[in-house]
Amino acid sequence: MLAIVCPGQGSQTPGFLSPWLDVPGVAEHLNLLSDIAKLDLVAHGTTSDEETIKDTAVAQPLIVAAGLIAARALMADEPLDLSTVVAGHSVGEITASAIAGALTENDAMAFVRERANAMAQAAAQTPTGMSAVLGGGEAEVLAAIDAAGLTPANANGGGQIVAAGTFDQLQKLADNPPAKARVIPLKVAGAFHTEHMAPAVSVLESLRPQLSPASPALTLLSNNDGEPVAGGEQNLDSLIAQVSRPVRWDLCMEELLSVGVTGLLELPPAGTLTGLAKRGMKGVATMALKSPDQLEQARAFIAEHTQQTPAGVVLTNEHKSGDIHQ
Repeated sequence: MLAIVCPGQGSQTPGFLSPWLDVPGVAEHLNLLSDIAKLDLVAHGTTSDEETIKDTAVAQPLIVAAGLIAARALMADEPLDLSTVVAGHSVGEITASAIAGALTENDAMAFVRERANAMAQAAAQTPTGMSAVLGGGEAEVLAAIDAAGLTPANANGGGQIVAAGTFDQLQKLADNPPAKARVIPLKVAGAFHTEHMAPAVSVLESLRPQLSPASPALTLLSNNDGEPVAGGEQNLDSLIAQVSRPVRWDLCMEELLSVGVTGLLELPPAGTLTGLAKRGMKGVATMALKSPDQLEQARAFIAEHTQQTPAGVVLTNEHKSGDIHQ
């Protein structure tokens, strides 16, 4: 069984989309996504520097767009088998929702545009950030995070928990790390998935009437509890609440294991989630799709871990022709 996973903020690197522009149709696709995002995603994916693409308002649409263009290129001739499970980490859950058919591409890009801007504005109100805590006992790590006044914003599994809060709180944790653990500051510009992001929730609620959520055509996991979402509205509820609620990627990995996933393919900007899977999903084959020269290898990986359904993924009237799943 195959899982397609989509990474979150912090996975982007300068120039990572440059080779993808040589793939037929990708430049045009990225320009269309740029129009919706109201950003020059071509420039941000090819020539913008690290500081520019670290900006939340840029990073989030760029990451979602990267996953969408790669998914369309990957599935140009063969749709995903209906048994495929899809999941995304944080902002990657928006990418996953579009791949699974729970959001159209247009809605996914509109959602991430508003999400990114609202979260950037919320982050600007109070200087905040995030640090990864690697290793240590889970109980001790959580106790140290709590003692510093921080929130365990991402439970990533594989011995990694991300703490989020003010810089003073993060420094307190760095000065008093849990036993046998390392505290590593992350390249993000805010305490995402905490109460500091609450203002962004109301912004996304106001966007809801403009969106057309649909029941996913593929199994789509929620960052809230790792369980499959029951329908389009439930998925949208989860996406909106997610900005100020911890991400439970550990539970997503547990669900992938429990349903029998044998292969996990990560879309660009890939590497983070396959790294977590190697530690938290022992025995599951992984592949990080980073560049278009890996597309044939990725298609072979997909075929190896799925039993193709002749009918493929069937579109309903709720799914627009621009969607990446076919």
